[in-house]
Amino acid sequence: MNNDDDQDFDDAQESGEIVTEEMLWERIPQTSGLERANTFYELSARIYARGQYDEALALAESARDIYTELGPIGTSDGLAQAYSAIGYNLNQLKRNSEAATAMSKAVEILRESKSPLAIDLACTLGEWWFGSKNYEKTIECMRECVQEHLVEGNEGGAANDLHLIGCAYRELNQHEQSLIAFKEARLLFKSLKEVINVARCDQKIAHALIEIGDGESALIAAQKSLDVFVTAHDHRRETYSLLELGKAQILTGQEQEGLDTLERVLEIATESEWKDFEFIVDIERRIAGVLRSLGRLDEADEIERRLTSVTEVTED
Repeated sequence: MNNDDDQDFDDAQESGEIVTEEMLWERIPQTSGLERANTFYELSARIYARGQYDEALALAESARDIYTELGPIGTSDGLAQAYSAIGYNLNQLKRNSEAATAMSKAVEILRESKSPLAIDLACTLGEWWFGSKNYEKTIECMRECVQEHLVEGNEGGAANDLHLIGCAYRELNQHEQSLIAFKEARLLFKSLKEVINVARCDQKIAHALIEIGDGESALIAAQKSLDVFVTAHDHRRETYSLLELGKAQILTGQEQEGLDTLERVLEIATESEWKDFEFIVDIERRIAGVLRSLGRLDEADEIERRLTSVTEVTED
Protein backbone atom coordinates (compact mmCIF):
# COMPACT_ATOMS: atom_id res chain seq x y z
CA MET A 1 0.00 0.00 0.00
CA ASN A 2 1.47 3.37 -1.01
CA ASN A 3 1.06 6.63 0.87
CA ASP A 4 -2.03 7.58 -1.11
CA ASP A 5 -3.67 4.26 -0.21
CA ASP A 6 -2.67 4.79 3.40
CA GLN A 7 -4.33 8.21 3.44
CA ASP A 8 -7.45 6.81 1.74
CA PHE A 9 -7.79 4.24 4.53
CA ASP A 10 -7.52 6.89 7.26
CA ASP A 11 -9.95 9.17 5.46
CA ALA A 12 -12.46 6.33 5.16
CA GLN A 13 -12.28 5.64 8.89
CA GLU A 14 -12.66 9.29 9.82
CA SER A 15 -15.59 9.86 7.46
CA GLY A 16 -17.48 6.78 8.63
CA GLU A 17 -17.28 5.11 5.23
CA ILE A 18 -17.23 1.33 5.01
CA VAL A 19 -13.75 -0.09 5.52
CA THR A 20 -13.60 -3.30 3.51
CA GLU A 21 -11.84 -6.48 4.53
CA GLU A 22 -9.50 -6.01 1.58
CA MET A 23 -8.52 -2.59 2.91
CA LEU A 24 -7.72 -4.14 6.29
CA TRP A 25 -5.50 -6.82 4.76
CA GLU A 26 -3.67 -4.17 2.72
CA ARG A 27 -3.26 -2.10 5.87
CA ILE A 28 -1.28 -4.73 7.82
CA PRO A 29 2.15 -4.33 6.11
CA GLN A 30 1.97 -0.56 6.59
CA THR A 31 1.17 -0.56 10.29
CA SER A 32 2.88 -1.39 13.54
CA GLY A 33 2.20 -1.39 17.23
CA LEU A 34 -1.29 -0.64 18.49
CA GLU A 35 -2.70 0.10 15.06
CA ARG A 36 -1.45 -3.22 13.73
CA ALA A 37 -2.96 -5.09 16.69
CA ASN A 38 -6.30 -3.33 16.18
CA THR A 39 -6.27 -4.28 12.50
CA PHE A 40 -5.63 -7.94 13.30
CA TYR A 41 -8.46 -7.86 15.83
CA GLU A 42 -10.91 -6.26 13.37
CA LEU A 43 -10.04 -8.86 10.73
CA SER A 44 -10.51 -11.63 13.25
CA ALA A 45 -13.98 -10.35 14.12
CA ARG A 46 -15.05 -10.21 10.47
CA ILE A 47 -13.73 -13.65 9.65
CA TYR A 48 -15.34 -15.08 12.80
CA ALA A 49 -18.67 -13.76 11.53
CA ARG A 50 -18.16 -15.83 8.37
CA GLY A 51 -17.62 -18.98 10.41
CA GLN A 52 -13.92 -19.42 9.51
CA TYR A 53 -12.87 -20.04 13.09
CA ASP A 54 -9.36 -21.42 12.51
CA GLU A 55 -8.32 -18.35 10.53
CA ALA A 56 -10.08 -15.98 12.92
CA LEU A 57 -8.31 -17.67 15.84
CA ALA A 58 -4.89 -17.15 14.26
CA LEU A 59 -5.62 -13.45 13.70
CA ALA A 60 -6.88 -12.98 17.26
CA GLU A 61 -3.72 -14.64 18.57
CA SER A 62 -1.61 -12.28 16.46
CA ALA A 63 -3.49 -9.32 17.94
CA ARG A 64 -2.96 -10.68 21.46
CA ASP A 65 0.76 -11.13 20.92
CA ILE A 66 1.17 -7.52 19.78
CA TYR A 67 -0.95 -6.11 22.62
CA THR A 68 1.14 -8.15 25.07
CA GLU A 69 4.42 -6.88 23.59
CA LEU A 70 3.21 -3.29 23.85
CA GLY A 71 2.70 -3.62 27.59
CA PRO A 72 1.57 -0.36 29.19
CA ILE A 73 1.58 1.33 25.79
CA GLY A 74 -1.25 -0.92 24.61
CA THR A 75 -4.76 -0.84 26.02
CA SER A 76 -5.96 -3.37 28.56
CA ASP A 77 -9.34 -3.41 26.82
CA GLY A 78 -7.63 -4.34 23.55
CA LEU A 79 -5.78 -7.24 25.16
CA ALA A 80 -8.99 -8.39 26.84
CA GLN A 81 -10.85 -8.24 23.53
CA ALA A 82 -8.15 -10.34 21.89
CA TYR A 83 -8.34 -12.98 24.62
CA SER A 84 -12.14 -13.05 24.41
CA ALA A 85 -11.94 -13.43 20.62
CA ILE A 86 -9.53 -16.33 21.08
CA GLY A 87 -11.99 -17.83 23.54
CA TYR A 88 -14.99 -17.52 21.23
CA ASN A 89 -13.11 -19.11 18.34
CA LEU A 90 -11.83 -21.97 20.48
CA ASN A 91 -15.35 -22.53 21.76
CA GLN A 92 -16.67 -22.79 18.21
CA LEU A 93 -13.91 -25.27 17.48
CA LYS A 94 -15.12 -27.36 20.46
CA ARG A 95 -11.87 -26.82 22.35
CA ASN A 96 -13.87 -26.02 25.47
CA SER A 97 -11.22 -26.11 28.15
CA GLU A 98 -8.83 -23.92 26.13
CA ALA A 99 -11.69 -21.53 25.38
CA ALA A 100 -12.48 -21.14 29.06
CA THR A 101 -8.82 -20.57 29.92
CA ALA A 102 -8.58 -17.78 27.31
CA MET A 103 -11.83 -16.18 28.46
CA SER A 104 -10.70 -16.28 32.09
CA LYS A 105 -7.72 -14.10 31.12
CA ALA A 106 -10.06 -11.63 29.43
CA VAL A 107 -12.26 -11.48 32.53
CA GLU A 108 -9.25 -11.01 34.80
CA ILE A 109 -7.98 -8.07 32.74
CA LEU A 110 -11.40 -6.40 32.57
CA ARG A 111 -11.99 -6.79 36.29
CA GLU A 112 -8.63 -5.21 37.03
CA SER A 113 -9.60 -2.21 34.90
CA LYS A 114 -13.09 -2.05 36.50
CA SER A 115 -14.67 -2.52 33.06
CA PRO A 116 -18.46 -3.00 32.98
CA LEU A 117 -17.89 -5.62 30.28
CA ALA A 118 -16.37 -8.01 32.82
CA ILE A 119 -19.63 -9.36 34.25
CA ASP A 120 -21.08 -10.48 30.90
CA LEU A 121 -17.89 -12.25 29.88
CA ALA A 122 -17.63 -13.80 33.36
CA CYS A 123 -21.11 -15.31 32.96
CA THR A 124 -20.09 -16.72 29.60
CA LEU A 125 -16.93 -18.07 31.21
CA GLY A 126 -18.96 -19.86 33.89
CA GLU A 127 -21.06 -21.56 31.22
CA TRP A 128 -17.91 -22.63 29.40
CA TRP A 129 -16.34 -24.06 32.54
CA PHE A 130 -19.55 -26.02 33.01
CA GLY A 131 -19.46 -27.18 29.38
CA SER A 132 -15.90 -28.40 29.84
CA LYS A 133 -17.03 -30.26 33.01
CA ASN A 134 -14.83 -28.19 35.30
CA TYR A 135 -17.54 -27.78 37.89
CA GLU A 136 -15.36 -26.41 40.68
CA LYS A 137 -14.28 -23.50 38.48
CA THR A 138 -17.89 -23.01 37.40
CA ILE A 139 -18.90 -22.51 41.02
CA GLU A 140 -15.95 -20.24 41.78
CA CYS A 141 -16.64 -18.08 38.72
CA MET A 142 -20.40 -17.83 39.21
CA ARG A 143 -20.10 -16.99 42.92
CA GLU A 144 -18.36 -13.78 41.91
CA CYS A 145 -21.03 -13.13 39.30
CA VAL A 146 -23.79 -13.51 41.90
CA GLN A 147 -22.23 -10.84 44.10
CA GLU A 148 -21.64 -8.48 41.18
CA HIS A 149 -25.18 -8.88 39.90
CA LEU A 150 -26.65 -8.26 43.36
CA VAL A 151 -24.55 -5.10 43.76
CA GLU A 152 -25.90 -3.92 40.39
CA GLY A 153 -29.44 -4.74 41.48
CA ASN A 154 -29.75 -7.37 38.74
CA GLU A 155 -31.69 -10.07 40.57
CA GLY A 156 -32.45 -11.95 37.37
CA GLY A 157 -28.77 -12.25 36.59
CA ALA A 158 -28.02 -13.42 40.13
CA ALA A 159 -30.81 -16.01 39.92
CA ASN A 160 -29.38 -17.43 36.70
CA ASP A 161 -25.92 -17.53 38.28
CA LEU A 162 -27.25 -19.44 41.29
CA HIS A 163 -29.10 -21.87 39.03
CA LEU A 164 -25.86 -22.72 37.24
CA ILE A 165 -24.09 -23.09 40.59
CA GLY A 166 -26.78 -25.55 41.64
CA CYS A 167 -26.31 -27.53 38.42
CA ALA A 168 -22.54 -27.66 39.02
CA TYR A 169 -22.99 -28.92 42.59
CA ARG A 170 -25.43 -31.54 41.29
CA GLU A 171 -22.81 -32.81 38.82
CA LEU A 172 -20.40 -33.08 41.74
CA ASN A 173 -23.03 -35.06 43.71
CA GLN A 174 -22.94 -32.39 46.41
CA HIS A 175 -26.70 -32.41 46.78
CA GLU A 176 -26.97 -30.38 50.00
CA GLN A 177 -25.08 -27.51 48.37
CA SER A 178 -27.08 -27.94 45.19
CA LEU A 179 -30.31 -27.67 47.17
CA ILE A 180 -29.18 -24.43 48.82
CA ALA A 181 -28.28 -22.84 45.47
CA PHE A 182 -31.56 -23.83 43.78
CA LYS A 183 -33.59 -22.54 46.73
CA GLU A 184 -31.78 -19.19 46.59
CA ALA A 185 -32.33 -19.00 42.84
CA ARG A 186 -36.02 -19.86 43.31
CA LEU A 187 -36.52 -17.00 45.76
CA LEU A 188 -35.10 -14.51 43.28
CA PHE A 189 -37.05 -15.90 40.33
CA LYS A 190 -40.23 -15.82 42.42
CA SER A 191 -39.67 -12.16 43.33
CA LEU A 192 -39.47 -11.47 39.60
CA LYS A 193 -42.61 -13.56 38.93
CA GLU A 194 -40.71 -15.76 36.45
CA VAL A 195 -43.04 -18.74 36.68
CA ILE A 196 -41.20 -21.14 34.38
CA ASN A 197 -37.86 -20.49 36.05
CA VAL A 198 -39.39 -21.04 39.48
CA ALA A 199 -40.69 -24.39 38.23
CA ARG A 200 -37.26 -25.26 36.79
CA CYS A 201 -35.83 -24.73 40.25
CA ASP A 202 -38.61 -26.79 41.87
CA GLN A 203 -37.84 -29.73 39.58
CA LYS A 204 -34.15 -29.60 40.51
CA ILE A 205 -34.98 -29.07 44.18
CA ALA A 206 -37.05 -32.26 44.02
CA HIS A 207 -34.08 -34.11 42.53
CA ALA A 208 -31.74 -32.90 45.29
CA LEU A 209 -34.27 -33.80 48.00
CA ILE A 210 -34.62 -37.31 46.59
CA GLU A 211 -30.84 -37.73 46.61
CA ILE A 212 -30.65 -36.77 50.29
CA GLY A 213 -33.63 -38.98 51.15
CA ASP A 214 -36.36 -36.42 51.87
CA GLY A 215 -39.13 -37.99 49.83
CA GLU A 216 -42.03 -36.04 51.35
CA SER A 217 -40.53 -32.65 50.53
CA ALA A 218 -39.51 -33.93 47.11
CA LEU A 219 -43.13 -34.89 46.38
CA ILE A 220 -44.25 -31.33 47.06
CA ALA A 221 -41.52 -29.74 44.93
CA ALA A 222 -42.00 -32.16 42.05
CA GLN A 223 -45.76 -31.62 42.00
CA LYS A 224 -45.33 -27.84 41.99
CA SER A 225 -43.01 -28.00 39.00
CA LEU A 226 -45.30 -30.46 37.21
CA ASP A 227 -48.33 -28.20 37.71
CA VAL A 228 -46.54 -25.30 36.03
CA PHE A 229 -45.25 -27.28 33.07
CA VAL A 230 -48.60 -28.97 32.45
CA THR A 231 -50.29 -25.55 32.53
CA ALA A 232 -47.67 -24.13 30.17
CA HIS A 233 -47.90 -27.19 27.86
CA ASP A 234 -44.13 -27.51 28.21
CA HIS A 235 -44.06 -31.23 27.49
CA ARG A 236 -40.30 -31.68 27.60
CA ARG A 237 -39.96 -30.22 31.08
CA GLU A 238 -43.18 -31.94 32.14
CA THR A 239 -41.47 -35.26 31.44
CA TYR A 240 -38.57 -34.53 33.79
CA SER A 241 -40.90 -33.31 36.54
CA LEU A 242 -42.92 -36.53 36.19
CA LEU A 243 -39.71 -38.51 36.58
CA GLU A 244 -38.89 -36.74 39.85
CA LEU A 245 -42.48 -37.22 41.02
CA GLY A 246 -42.29 -40.94 40.33
CA LYS A 247 -38.97 -41.25 42.14
CA ALA A 248 -40.37 -39.36 45.13
CA GLN A 249 -43.45 -41.59 45.23
CA ILE A 250 -41.27 -44.69 45.30
CA LEU A 251 -39.06 -43.17 48.00
CA THR A 252 -42.11 -42.53 50.21
CA GLY A 253 -43.41 -46.09 49.82
CA GLN A 254 -46.04 -45.31 47.18
CA GLU A 255 -44.63 -47.94 44.86
CA GLN A 256 -47.69 -48.58 42.70
CA GLU A 257 -48.26 -44.84 42.22
CA GLY A 258 -44.58 -44.45 41.42
CA LEU A 259 -44.75 -47.27 38.90
CA ASP A 260 -47.75 -45.70 37.19
CA THR A 261 -45.92 -42.36 36.99
CA LEU A 262 -42.74 -43.91 35.59
CA GLU A 263 -44.77 -45.73 32.95
CA ARG A 264 -46.28 -42.37 31.93
CA VAL A 265 -42.77 -40.96 31.61
CA LEU A 266 -41.72 -43.96 29.53
CA GLU A 267 -44.70 -43.55 27.24
CA ILE A 268 -43.87 -39.88 26.61
CA ALA A 269 -40.17 -40.64 26.05
CA THR A 270 -40.80 -43.47 23.57
CA GLU A 271 -43.40 -41.49 21.62
CA SER A 272 -40.89 -38.73 21.00
CA GLU A 273 -39.61 -38.54 17.44
CA TRP A 274 -36.01 -38.48 18.67
CA LYS A 275 -35.30 -41.36 21.05
CA ASP A 276 -33.01 -40.60 24.00
CA PHE A 277 -32.00 -44.18 24.71
CA GLU A 278 -29.95 -43.29 27.78
CA PHE A 279 -33.02 -41.64 29.33
CA ILE A 280 -35.32 -44.50 28.27
CA VAL A 281 -32.97 -47.15 29.69
CA ASP A 282 -32.78 -45.26 33.01
CA ILE A 283 -36.57 -45.18 33.29
CA GLU A 284 -36.95 -48.86 32.37
CA ARG A 285 -34.35 -49.86 34.94
CA ARG A 286 -36.26 -47.94 37.60
CA ILE A 287 -39.48 -49.64 36.50
CA ALA A 288 -37.78 -53.04 36.74
CA GLY A 289 -36.66 -52.23 40.26
CA VAL A 290 -40.19 -51.31 41.34
CA LEU A 291 -41.59 -54.45 39.73
CA ARG A 292 -39.15 -56.56 41.73
CA SER A 293 -40.17 -54.86 44.97
CA LEU A 294 -43.80 -55.62 44.07
CA GLY A 295 -42.97 -59.28 43.48
CA ARG A 296 -43.50 -59.13 39.71
CA LEU A 297 -40.20 -60.83 38.98
CA ASP A 298 -40.94 -62.22 35.50
CA GLU A 299 -41.81 -58.73 34.20
CA ALA A 300 -38.67 -57.28 35.76
CA ASP A 301 -36.53 -60.04 34.22
CA GLU A 302 -38.01 -59.41 30.78
CA ILE A 303 -37.23 -55.68 30.97
CA GLU A 304 -33.66 -56.32 32.03
CA ARG A 305 -33.21 -58.89 29.24
CA ARG A 306 -34.33 -56.32 26.65
CA LEU A 307 -32.13 -53.62 28.11
CA THR A 308 -29.06 -55.82 27.71
CA SER A 309 -29.51 -55.66 23.92
CA VAL A 310 -29.77 -51.86 24.01
CA THR A 311 -26.85 -51.26 26.35
CA GLU A 312 -24.57 -53.49 24.31
CA VAL A 313 -24.86 -50.85 21.60
CA THR A 314 -24.93 -47.67 23.68
CA GLU A 315 -22.10 -48.65 26.00
CA ASP A 316 -19.87 -49.70 23.09
